[in-house]
Amino acid sequence: QVQLVESGGGLVQPGGSLRLSCAASGFTLGYYAIGWFRQAPGKEREGVSCIITSHGAAYYTDSVKGRFTVSRDNAKNTVYLQMNVLKPEDTAVYYCAVSNPQYCSASGDLSKASTSYDYWGQGTRVTVSS
Repeated sequence: QVQLVESGGGLVQPGGSLRLSCAASGFTLGYYAIGWFRQAPGKEREGVSCIITSHGAAYYTDSVKGRFTVSRDNAKNTVYLQMNVLKPEDTAVYYCAVSNPQYCSASGDLSKASTSYDYWGQGTRVTVSS
């Protein structure tokens, strides 16, 4: 049974950091891509980052480049999203999801590709506020 479980969300002040984790079970991480998505109240779901877990190639939406870093530990079947210099506009529920690696690329639109991500976690809430 495929399962993804996010953790690490919380309340942080602007400029602070959080590290989200996505623990996968029921499949072997190294054959897939993991995407991070977020949805703020009243807004559409947005693709944040993705990583091809076999070789670690990672991609980011422009608004988080230079601030967020995605990584994976295939031995632990876990993907991480390190979020630094957080801004109030980063406030959202963050989800991880799994897909075929072709849906994680520099030329692709991760937000549009989200419909090709097959299994999703329950989400973890991130609130950036003073």
